[in-house]
Amino acid sequence: MSGEPFPVHVADISIPFRCVDAGSAPQAVAAVEFHRAWPSYRRWFLHEGEEARPSYAASRAALARWMPELLADYDMFVDAVGGGDLEARFLSHWCPPPLVAACSIAMIAGPRPLLIRNYDYPPSLCDALALRTHWSGRTILGMSDCGWGLMDGMNDAGVSIAISFGGRREVGEGFGIGLIVRYLLQRATTTQEAVDVLVGLPVQMSYNVAVLDAHADHRIIRVAPDRPALATRELSCANRQGATEWPLHSEYCNTVEREERLTSLVEFPLIEPDDLVGAFLRPPIYRSLAASTWGTVYTAAYSPASGGMTMLWPDDHWALSVEGTETGARPRQVLALVPEPIAGQGIAPHPIRLPLVR
Repeated sequence: MSGEPFPVHVADISIPFRCVDAGSAPQAVAAVEFHRAWPSYRRWFLHEGEEARPSYAASRAALARWMPELLADYDMFVDAVGGGDLEARFLSHWCPPPLVAACSIAMIAGPRPLLIRNYDYPPSLCDALALRTHWSGRTILGMSDCGWGLMDGMNDAGVSIAISFGGRREVGEGFGIGLIVRYLLQRATTTQEAVDVLVGLPVQMSYNVAVLDAHADHRIIRVAPDRPALATRELSCANRQGATEWPLHSEYCNTVEREERLTSLVEFPLIEPDDLVGAFLRPPIYRSLAASTWGTVYTAAYSPASGGMTMLWPDDHWALSVEGTETGARPRQVLALVPEPIAGQGIAPHPIRLPLVR
C-alpha cells in the first residue's frame, strides 16, 4: 500500500452506525437524516463552485427523462427538506462532483446465494446509515449515500446490488451511482430486469455493479460514461474493468492483490458463505482504517433468499432484514488514519479528491 499524499495522523474516532426506517414516503424521518449530513455534503457539492453544478430545471428534467418512476419521491423529498434550490439540485444526483473510492465485491450463486461487499472509504465521510424505505410500493434496505442514494442494498423481491469504483478517470454527463442503485432496486424483481434498466442509463463515472437475485442469477455490469455497458457472468470485482487504466489509483488501494484474492475465492467450487465472509474480514480484502485513509468502514452481506442483511466488522456484526422492523444505533469507536488540517484553513484535505481526482 502506497503512502498517503498529505500529512496524516492516527486518531480515535466514533463512527455512528445506525438503522432508520423512513416510512412510506420521503418526509420527516428522511429529512432529519438529510439535515444531519447536509453541512458536509454541501461543502463537497460546492467545492468546484456553484456554477459547476447543473441548474434545478436541468437536474429535474434529467430525472424526469431517465428515472420518471422516482420523480414523485424526489419532489416529496425536496419539499420535506425545505424546497431549497441547492438541496434540490443535490438530491437529483445529476452530474455531481466526481469522487472515487475502493471497495471489494464477491458473490456465491448457489442454494444459499450471497452478495458481500467491503466499503473502503474515509470513515469520517461515510453516512454510516442503514436506511429502510417503503416508498412507491417497494421496500428497500441499504447503506445510504447522498440523501437517498445507496452504495449497496436489497429490495423485497430479493434483488441485491453493490457497487465498486471502476478505476477510470473519465467523467461524463450522467447520474451519480447511488441514485442509480436506488432506481434499480425500486424497479427490478430479477437480475435480468436490473441489467435491462441499467444499460440504458447515463452514468457519470465508471463503476462495477454487482447484481444477485433470490434465484441466484448474477451479473457484474461494467458501466462507464464513455463506452457501452458490459454485462458479465463474473462473481467478483475490485476496482478495475479488465486491465489497469489508472495505475495511481490501483496502487493506492492495492486493487490487483484484492482482485486476485477475490477470484481465487469465488472460483473454489466448495466455497461456503461463512468462509467468504471470513476472507472479507482479513487482509488483503479487508483494509485497516489505521493504515489507510481508505480503510474498510464496514462489510455488508446480503442473503437474497432470506431477505437478510448483515453488517460486519472483525469484532462485531449486526443482523438486519428488508422486511424487519429493526432500528437503532451501533456506534463504533475505532483508530483511523485521518488527514491533518490545512494550515490557516482549519479543515483537513479531502481524501477522496487528493491526489486521485485532479
